[in-house]
Amino acid sequence: MITVFLAGGFGKMGLAIQQLIENEADLELVGILSGSLHESELPVFTSLADIDVTADVWVDVTQPEAAFVNGQYALTHGFQLVVGTSGLQAEQLAALKTLSEKENRATLVVPNFSLSGVLLMQFAAQAAKYLPDTEILEIHNPKKVDAPSGTARATAQAIAKSRQADPVKTNVKDPARGDQIDNVTVHAMRLPGYVAEEEVIFGAPGETLRIKQTSFTRESFMGGVALAIRQINTIQGLQVGLDKVL
Repeated sequence: MITVFLAGGFGKMGLAIQQLIENEADLELVGILSGSLHESELPVFTSLADIDVTADVWVDVTQPEAAFVNGQYALTHGFQLVVGTSGLQAEQLAALKTLSEKENRATLVVPNFSLSGVLLMQFAAQAAKYLPDTEILEIHNPKKVDAPSGTARATAQAIAKSRQADPVKTNVKDPARGDQIDNVTVHAMRLPGYVAEEEVIFGAPGETLRIKQTSFTRESFMGGVALAIRQINTIQGLQVGLDKVL
């Protein structure tokens, strides 16, 4: 039995994870951290200082700043750490990496729990070896706090790492052209009706290639959440991406 502590347990993602754990025979939820009190059969804490339970794995689906503070607490209190919150800055990841190594605890930061989302990133990295000219379009619901998304950022970084040639340069300098992440153009849209969608578009003389992934419900993330919880012990230090436990 793997015991789990859930931070951000009453948001949409947190509620879905509660349901997931309830339905999995080898997982047990032992406590929840929330910004406010909620009725629950489980212990609910509104402050890190009040937590009086332990678990094998801390799963964090809060906001970026809270996730960073929570992660530091988890690593120094005996938890393995799964962070499903995007938007952590490079210096925050570096601090969690140092702490993971110091405490001999594993940290898995997952920009996207969707298995098809992970495959999209892998396919895009493969295509970038041969098609260096590419742009990314990502769409999420209006409540998402970071833009571009962690998935789009990770995809751009994977593309940049895989490129074997430089993309064609453009002289157009305008905000409408999107953000630049490692010399990959990324466009972010926020619209009602969306959960998560990403499309990577490659262009080459006389042809194009489009790779697209859509999550219609948060159920698409649950397989990845379960995998991360079960496989966290297979990594060391801090790793980024669900592919690290596939």
